[in-house]
Amino acid sequence: MAFRKMWLKINGANRIFICDPAKDSLADVLRRLGLTSVKVGCNTGVCGSCSVILDGQLIRSCTRKIAKVPEYSEVITLEGIGTPKNLHPLQAAFMKLGAVQCGFCTPGFIVSSYALLLENVNPTRKEVRAWFQKHKNVCRCTGYKQIVDAVMEAAKVVRGEASMDEIGPSYSTEDGYYGKPVVRPTALAKVCGLADYGDDQELKMPADTLHVAVVQPRAAHHARILEIDISEAEKMPGVKKVILAADLKAAGGTNIMAEGQMHERTTVMAPSREVLNETKIYRYGDVVALVAADTKDRARAAAAKVKVKIEQLPEYLNFLEAVMPDAARIHEDTPNIFCIQPLLKGAGLEEPSKVAEIIDASPYSVEGSFYSARQPHLTIEGDSVQAYFDEEGFLTFQCKSQGVYSSIGRIGNSIGIPKDKLRVVMNPTGASFGWSTNAGDLCLAGAAASVLKSPVSLSMSYEEHQHFSGKRCPCHSNGRAACDEKGRITAVEFDYGMDHGAYSWGGDDIVTKQPRFAFFPYYVPHAAGLSRIANTNHNFGTAYRSYGSPQAYTLSEALMDMLAEKAGIDPFEFRWRNIAREGQTNINSYPFRQYPMEEMMNIMRPHYERAVREAKQADTPEKRRGVGLSWGGFNVTEGGTDKATVAIELNPDGTFTKYDTYQELGQGGDIGSLMLTLEALKPLGVTPEQIRLVQNDTKLCPDAGMSGASRTHFMSGNATILAAEKLITAMKKPDGTYRTYDEMMAEGLETKYFGTYSNTSVPGLCRLDPNTGVGDPTPAFTYCLNLAEVEVDTATGKTTVLRFTCVSDVGKVGNIDSVNGQAYGGISHAIGFALGENYDDVKKHTNIAASGVPYIETIPDELEVIYYERPDESGPFGSSGASEGFQSSGHMAVLNGIYNACGVRVYEMPASPEKVKAGIDTLAAGGKITPPRKYFLGSDLYEELENIRANPVQAGPEDYFVPLGSGTAERFF
Repeated sequence: MAFRKMWLKINGANRIFICDPAKDSLADVLRRLGLTSVKVGCNTGVCGSCSVILDGQLIRSCTRKIAKVPEYSEVITLEGIGTPKNLHPLQAAFMKLGAVQCGFCTPGFIVSSYALLLENVNPTRKEVRAWFQKHKNVCRCTGYKQIVDAVMEAAKVVRGEASMDEIGPSYSTEDGYYGKPVVRPTALAKVCGLADYGDDQELKMPADTLHVAVVQPRAAHHARILEIDISEAEKMPGVKKVILAADLKAAGGTNIMAEGQMHERTTVMAPSREVLNETKIYRYGDVVALVAADTKDRARAAAAKVKVKIEQLPEYLNFLEAVMPDAARIHEDTPNIFCIQPLLKGAGLEEPSKVAEIIDASPYSVEGSFYSARQPHLTIEGDSVQAYFDEEGFLTFQCKSQGVYSSIGRIGNSIGIPKDKLRVVMNPTGASFGWSTNAGDLCLAGAAASVLKSPVSLSMSYEEHQHFSGKRCPCHSNGRAACDEKGRITAVEFDYGMDHGAYSWGGDDIVTKQPRFAFFPYYVPHAAGLSRIANTNHNFGTAYRSYGSPQAYTLSEALMDMLAEKAGIDPFEFRWRNIAREGQTNINSYPFRQYPMEEMMNIMRPHYERAVREAKQADTPEKRRGVGLSWGGFNVTEGGTDKATVAIELNPDGTFTKYDTYQELGQGGDIGSLMLTLEALKPLGVTPEQIRLVQNDTKLCPDAGMSGASRTHFMSGNATILAAEKLITAMKKPDGTYRTYDEMMAEGLETKYFGTYSNTSVPGLCRLDPNTGVGDPTPAFTYCLNLAEVEVDTATGKTTVLRFTCVSDVGKVGNIDSVNGQAYGGISHAIGFALGENYDDVKKHTNIAASGVPYIETIPDELEVIYYERPDESGPFGSSGASEGFQSSGHMAVLNGIYNACGVRVYEMPASPEKVKAGIDTLAAGGKITPPRKYFLGSDLYEELENIRANPVQAGPEDYFVPLGSGTAERFF
């Protein structure tokens, strides 16, 4: 090993450093020098988060070897562009125009934008987008629109056409702050590169921290472990210990993550997810050992020396394979299909087969089989966890988590540390979109810390993370729908087969989503349906924005378009005739909690008519134009017993501290909490500067619940109102003025008040009946009506989304920049889902680019979101949820648009160019595109519904949860 002394001129100053020319990248060197604005996401040069300027040229520093960098070169990082006290116009614009969400990609984008403005001080929006496309800058949060907005605004200042004070929208606060584009509290640190994410924390931990690498054999999807040979790894330099399952058990852990039943029809009898796999590998990304060493490089080198001898077992890599009659059980305690949820309505409640009779007798009916892909989350930041014992003996995790308290519940007794001695703290987080609801990574880091009784940091490579973290459940489905002569739905039937991968936790919850969102928000008088969920040997299913509903809409929104065509009715008009009106019931036989549908369609109508007109005018044989629609939406909160607790404290200096677990993953947990607190304390005339947020630390903050199910703003907001009311009441004097902190103390009054809100206060909520699907689980919904304008290149099959319009009802908008960011980001994920995102081929889908992440030119610059701000009756200050509806069904607007453009209906996602081109060629040859052969999903739909009817189960309580195994698990969410 030979080191080298080098000089570089970095941010205007000459810097001397020592490097390893054989191993170091420029990013490695810059980060060791403390310039941690340089983020390393993919480490393969495809995300742009490591962008720096080298001798005047923008480069991706993670792939530029230091040996290839000439000595005395000039390097510019974000630290050299602006500081908190002296912001560059780009930094100010990113803050003030909502271009900062999770912030992990932000330094790379600002450096890239700076390089652009050095070359072209007056770029067009198209040129800005082309620049980011060329230099592979990826943002997974924003949908790019607000980033381009920020560059255009900053360019005006750079050209001298505007001042820094003129950047961003102006607004009055005379009527308060709620709904206004108040800047996120965390934005300043993010635009200056001063937010320390997981790998930054690792780099800056004390010197005696051990570094942990995973042993992930990646040899098979299903195998018996015959031997784990650690002898060579133990002899490697710097290795402290190679940790196996036996070591964790010796330290008092069970090695089994906590699990429980959440549905009466679950057949899972034992928890199956091991922290370290001991006897079997159930999926490609399972971890069998950990290596702890004095450096990360040494830990990884030793991990590569662990030899795992296996015996191959049968692999079932999708739902269809796992449910074949001759398929072996993946887990001994349960059949592969481990939960089902039926849905019956109207005639279906009398006799399920009557629904089939109604469909058969209807004037018009259509049928099809559909597949939605295993969508990966593709966050730019991967997975990094620090674990250490704090001064009070708590095993503390600094990590990425969408539920800091639920993570403790999921860890359970797996690592040998009592749950009341576990503490979870969120690091600044580079997004999640759902994968961090599962605490497997915390268990790995915790296992190492527990066994070694030492502080540790675990950091996975992006490929390791990609194989380890869960994905959206893929889904095969069969369905039929029928209508009368007037185009009104008479009946529907559906059968969903969800692939939950190797582990079952959460599957008996997501299985209830399709029977809620199939044909939402239409009025369907008669229905018979079933959702099934099965284990396979592919990656496990986990939460992803719009959890379980995109699979539902993949079937129902395709059938709506197909039925409209069969009946000879325009697809917009067909939807107009079938949306539910006041008093009509949803598919679960209850009235809709809200009825915004007519007004939303009235808002959309002129946009649809313009889009159809323009598509016809621009359509050519070479470039076919089309317009697609889809209705969508999602539930708000987790159900009838969901609750949240927050606290607000008056400080000695007259400011206030807000405590909560509004987990900030980029969606706006910081600004959401701030907006709620400002509005709740409005009688006191509080400003943003007077509120300090203490968030996402289980030792300091009460449990406001998980950030998911579009619940946090709704639940935490209502709890904030209650806490603020208590504090204001205590502060208020008889004359109507308010006590100071000193006056409160002098009178012996408390200065900190808690507020707890529970959905039990909402009348009429009830879980879905496990025998019929009748129920009304949540108090509110988000609603989205999507319009995609697409162009299909008939020579290549490539689809381009030209414009996307969404009319949405999220109640009162709490912060317009934050909600816009969620809307644009959700739409971008939906477009990516439609056109290419996939995690199926584990040898190919190893990074974000290979897995189909949409770069900027895949997402249209023309994204328009129109809010129908109908105040929600039970939400805080009229707000509802926001995020998840925007990713629920937008993919179907794109797929319907492809069909409208070129006649190719894509039944099995994604709509790759090859798939669309094959369809175009089939039609050109005079052929016909037909649905896939009806899938076998385990049994005949109506036979299964009759079996359920003949064997009803006892419905459980509203908080139904049955712990499994020896742990004392509580409901995780």
